[in-house]
Amino acid sequence: MGIKAIREFPGLGPKSEAMLAKAGITAFEQLKALGAARAFALVRRTSATPSLNLLWGLESALSGPPWQTIARQNRLALLMELEEMEKDMERHTTS
Repeated sequence: MGIKAIREFPGLGPKSEAMLAKAGITAFEQLKALGAARAFALVRRTSATPSLNLLWGLESALSGPPWQTIARQNRLALLMELEEMEKDMERHTTS
């Protein structure tokens, strides 16, 4: 089996893949290394305006459960992680 495109992973599609590419994330290995929250934060820093469904889809692609399950069971933890990522990125931008 060859390398799969990002859109081929569960929870992600062509629009997700395009938003990630605009943020410089073009390979699933990059997504794995970044994690869902950091990847989402990078997408937000581009001109893209992703909904939280992208965050759920990213985590789904990385961890396996359907994005709907992620949205129900992991919502708070992911949002807290995202908030910390964005604060950290802002600190590094302004320093």
